[in-house]
Amino acid sequence: MGQRFLIRAGTVLAAAFLLVACGDDEPVVQATDTGASQAQPAPAPAPAVEAAPVPSGPAEGTQEHFVLNVGDRVFFATDRHDLDEDARNVLRRQAAYLGQYPNVSVIIEGHADERGTREYNLGLGDRRANSARDYLVSLGVSSSRIRTLSYGKERPVALGHNEAAWAQNRRAVTVLAN
Repeated sequence: MGQRFLIRAGTVLAAAFLLVACGDDEPVVQATDTGASQAQPAPAPAPAVEAAPVPSGPAEGTQEHFVLNVGDRVFFATDRHDLDEDARNVLRRQAAYLGQYPNVSVIIEGHADERGTREYNLGLGDRRANSARDYLVSLGVSSSRIRTLSYGKERPVALGHNEAAWAQNRRAVTVLAN
């Protein structure tokens, strides 16, 4: 959940708590001319104003919304840049999402694991980003909306020196540009 959502939810809950706390039904004691006191019921509380519904989750068309509802990354085998069925499924969802938001452009970042030279991994990251780009274009996304960028092994998401970490770093990540 985003910080905004938590703040809004906390504010709504605090307001509801105050309304409940202030709306007790204890009688109010008022003095009369004669000095005797009489119990009278408290005035009815003002009707609660219905709060606007608080949206749940991130705003549509944002990177957060994209990641949660579509998925922003595809993964590759060692020294490969071809797309497997899981990668194509993610990219099909991305293409559908981009179809709903025609003003959104993307940058596809290509990444590699730590093994190999810097130059080799920059080239491999570039091939991975372009594989994802080419598939999105084949699905009808305009090539003018897609830029590619290779980070090679320079931005690992997992820092381990084992197959589990390397598998997470062999990826192409789609980032919404606007």
